[in-house]
Order: sequence, then structure tokens, then C-alpha cells
Amino acid sequence: MSKLEELIERLCPDGVEYKELVDCCEILDNKRKPVTKSARVNGVYPYYGANGIQDYVADYIFDGDFVLVGEDGSVVNKDGTPVVTWASGKIWVNNHAHIITGIESVLLRYLYHYLQTVNVSVFIHGNIPKLTGKDFKAIKVPVPPLEVQREIDHILDSYTASNNELKDQLEKELAARQKQYEWYRDMLLTFDDIHAGGTNVEWNALRDIAKISRGVRVVKKDLTTCGQYPVYQNSLAPMGCFDRYNYSANKTYIISAGAAGEIGFCKNDFWAADDCLVVSDEKGVLNKYIYYYLLTQQTFLLGNVRKASIPRLSRTVVENLKIPVPPLSEQQRIVDILDRFDALCNDITSGLPAEIEARKKQYEYYRDKLLTFKELKKEA
Repeated sequence: MSKLEELIERLCPDGVEYKELVDCCEILDNKRKPVTKSARVNGVYPYYGANGIQDYVADYIFDGDFVLVGEDGSVVNKDGTPVVTWASGKIWVNNHAHIITGIESVLLRYLYHYLQTVNVSVFIHGNIPKLTGKDFKAIKVPVPPLEVQREIDHILDSYTASNNELKDQLEKELAARQKQYEWYRDMLLTFDDIHAGGTNVEWNALRDIAKISRGVRVVKKDLTTCGQYPVYQNSLAPMGCFDRYNYSANKTYIISAGAAGEIGFCKNDFWAADDCLVVSDEKGVLNKYIYYYLLTQQTFLLGNVRKASIPRLSRTVVENLKIPVPPLSEQQRIVDILDRFDALCNDITSGLPAEIEARKKQYEYYRDKLLTFKELKKEA
């Protein structure tokens, strides 16, 4: 029997009392002060909003340990749990985050862990998602004896520290692999002269080795949040989904407005809107080879973006960009090597990112298990 099990068996074998949050902490919402961005004075103190630090300012209104829970705006995670932040020291909090501190009978750190398990989606109201003060105060919290709370905190904090240490190691490893990938990419795609490394290379304007076309505008109201075909407009992130596509899979696309100069590659059929230039390999050059080479020219493309209210990249700049073209077998060899690095660095279903995600899910599993209690039946 674990120490926690022994404590529960000894101190609360019949269950624990569930209380409203307002009875488990001190709520400090009436002391919050919003400050418009133009009125803020830059400084060293974190300025918190609904989903964490928004800015740093020259003064503070709270000093100590606090738990912040998003009130309106970005307040709910995909699984329905609230956005919960631990904040220590001198801080400023605006009116978009509830703020609480602990009381003698309930540890603040215990509340921090528990609030991350609560499904608050049923409490969210309004066009702008909002967790009202009334609903926030009414959240039910199981309150075991302090010894049990301390042991749960010890377990979860130890696990979090270990998890964060491993996560830091994995992220450093991922960063190192990313640098390694970029080094190999730049090395493999650097051709010093026409016979670099014994490989016959011809230099051509991109327009001469591929077809470059502009996407077709799509009305935003016709898009859905889920569907078969992603729609790309002025960002590498899809703006929505459509019921049809205008480009088949495995195409390179370049953003020409908004995030102008950014380069993407779509492995599935997709819809490209009018702020995308799509590169089709219809002239004997591998599209994926073109994609990897263009990544080495990212700085050049970004440097040619016309600065305006909406940044724009001229199609002419893209069409005239010079690209080295080795034999098809060499193109394939380069693509195969870089694909392996790309999968290791970026694919969430394999490699290091998957390990980071697995650690996060493992913590959430143990947290939810430790914080599930039988409710104590009140005597009639």
C-alpha cells in the first residue's frame, strides 16, 4: 500500500467532502486592474491575462503565490478544462483572469492541480467565451484532509519536476536535431559550381522548371472547421476546410500576402486561395526537391517582401529565383535524406515530439487519477 493509499484509508475511508470553490480559497477578483496596452509602462513585472503573461509592466498589484484561471476570451482548452496558470512573486493581473490564493484548510497548490481536471465547458456563456465569477465560485472541489492534500501535491510536483526536466532535455535534443537537419539541408543543397561534388548541376529560374500558379479566392463563410480539404490563404496554418480542392497532394506553396515569404508543403489534396502561389512539378523536377531548396532561400524571400499594411511578395520574385537542378537520381537522394530528418523533427506521431506529448498525457492521467475521490455521504 502506498503512503497516499494509507493516508486515505486512515483519514477519509468513507470519502471526502465536496465544497464550492469560494469556500476553498480567497478570491481576489475585486483587486484586479486592467490597463490598456497604450497606457502600460514597460517594466519587469509580469502582466497576466486570461491565458498567461501578456506583457511586462513597471508596477505590480499582487505579491505572493496565486492561481489564475481564464475568465473570458481564450478560457477553455480543447478537452473542456480551464486555462490555469501558477503565478509567483510580484505580478499584475487584468480582469480577464480570476485570481485566487490559499486558505489554511486547502493548499493552493492542491487547487492548482485540481482545477486543471475540471470540465468547465458547461459553464461557458456568451459570444465571447466567459467563465463568470458566479460559476467560477460554484465549482465543486473535493477537500481531503491536509495530509492527503500534501501527499498529492508532493507526488504531482515531483512528477511535474521530473517531467519538465525530461521535457527540457527532449526539447534541447529536438533543437539540436533541427539544427542538424538545417545543416544537412543547406550542405546538400549548396552547389558551388556547375560540377559541384561531381554532380552535373544546371541553374534555372524557377519559372523554367516548374509551373507557378496563383490560387483561387474562396469566401470565408463557405468554409467549415472540419472537412476533407484544408484551405490555405495568407498563413501556413489552414484558415478552414472546403468541400473540394483545386490542387492535388504533394505540392509546394508560397504565401504571397500576410505571412508573405513563408513556404509550405501539403501532403494532401488542398484548396489554395488567392494569396498562395503554388509550385507544380510539371517539368521533370521533383516538387519536394524544390520545396527543400526554397527553404534555404527563406531569408531571401522574406527580404523581398514589400512592407505594407498587408505585407506582399511579388510573384515575379518567386518566378525569377534561381534554383540548381541536379540529375533526378540526385534530387531523390537529397529528398530521401531530408525527409527522414523532417519526420524526426516535426511529425507529432513519431520521434521526439511524440515523446514530449506522451509525457504530458502521462502526467494528466496520474493527476486525474489522484484527484478523483468518493464523495462523503452526509448524515440525514
